[in-house]
Amino acid sequence: MSKAQKTSSARKRILETAEKLFYSEGIRSVGIDRVIAEAGVAKMTLYNHFSSKDELILEVLKYREEQFEAWIKQAMERNQSKGMSPLQAFFASIRSWFKKADYRGCSFINATAELADSRHAASQFSTEHKRRFREMLTDIIIKSEGPKAAAAAPAIHVLVEGAIVTSVCEGNAEAADIAEQAANILIAKAKRG
Repeated sequence: MSKAQKTSSARKRILETAEKLFYSEGIRSVGIDRVIAEAGVAKMTLYNHFSSKDELILEVLKYREEQFEAWIKQAMERNQSKGMSPLQAFFASIRSWFKKADYRGCSFINATAELADSRHAASQFSTEHKRRFREMLTDIIIKSEGPKAAAAAPAIHVLVEGAIVTSVCEGNAEAADIAEQAANILIAKAKRG
């Protein structure tokens, strides 16, 4: 194995380990030493890749975004292959996400709440992630229901974000169903014009 391969392998292991720990236990409660121990790397290896815990947090969120985008795309394709519209496939996908045993909500909402600093690079990245997520959802709505339905997209985005938080607080996936029902009402109203 070349030095570059070892480096990228160690970096990936650190990111995967930190992502799992930050998501399951919280960013502030997991220290660098714990990440190092569970990733099975030396402290210098971690600091060769990430200059600080703050940089690691940011890179973990970037990694999480890549993972989430790949997962939602695959989940939606699977659901659309069953005859669902893109919007139905989206809600079916988030419903299945809410039902996962390790589900703790949205990493980006969690990070923003935990960091409690809008100037933190990870908070700023989370804000940008939510903007990209809203754009994705708007595209899904337009593909499913046509351009007039886009008028309902901002409200539907708020519904989805609320469903994510509610599903964590209540410990069930019913919030996805409620958000989908409300989204359909908003879309029908937007299409009437």
